[in-house]
Amino acid sequence: MRRKLVAAVLAVVAATAALTACSSSSDSNVLKVGTEGTYSPFSYQDSSGQLTGYDIDVIKAVGDKLGRKVEFTQAPWDSLFAALDSKRVDLIANQVTVNDARQQKYSLSDPYTVSEGVIVTKTGNNGIHALTDLGGKTCAQSETSNWAGVAKDAGCKIEAIPGFVEAVQLLQSGRADATVNDTLAVNAFTKAKGTGVVQVVGKTGQTSKQAFAGRKDEQDLTAKINTALQQLSADGTLAKISEKYFGTDVSK
Repeated sequence: MRRKLVAAVLAVVAATAALTACSSSSDSNVLKVGTEGTYSPFSYQDSSGQLTGYDIDVIKAVGDKLGRKVEFTQAPWDSLFAALDSKRVDLIANQVTVNDARQQKYSLSDPYTVSEGVIVTKTGNNGIHALTDLGGKTCAQSETSNWAGVAKDAGCKIEAIPGFVEAVQLLQSGRADATVNDTLAVNAFTKAKGTGVVQVVGKTGQTSKQAFAGRKDEQDLTAKINTALQQLSADGTLAKISEKYFGTDVSK
């Protein structure tokens, strides 16, 4: 009886080990990516409810180069870095702007988007034209985004919101005077909704570069992603994806 019990225990242990090994092997072939899914044209739901966008297409192309299946986790912008820190995702693909603070804390890939910042108001608001006009005003911003820092430095009071769609809603309701954001996102919105909702009233004068964000303990993954991005640039894939969403190459 005792021998049978020991044999049974050993069988369970062996089965568990096999399942663990299988799981680990499977996980190594999956790239877990965090994204908003509400930030058009970078990461959003199409008319059929499928996750799509510039960032989505680029990271899928990277995954193909790496031989890894990409699985997405959607969350508000301010939750994405918590998901990365807690290892629920391996990477953030959501127009993460390169800055000193992020470079110190995270392993950032080579940039795959280059753009500039613009100031946006409700259509018909003619009192704001430049960053110097934002002093004492209220700006609707994702609190931890790079653009929130730009608005705050200009003297704007920050009204925290999850994303650009909510920023537009606050502008329309009069709860915010302006929002500072990426020109590519703003252009995509006005292309889809027209200029009767919001308007671009000025530029920040700053060029920003966006990258994929990973953890410092996964710098080997970043190196592989950089190699994949170089290949995608060389074979014209990045330019093709850019043209699809913007009509021009925004990858460099």
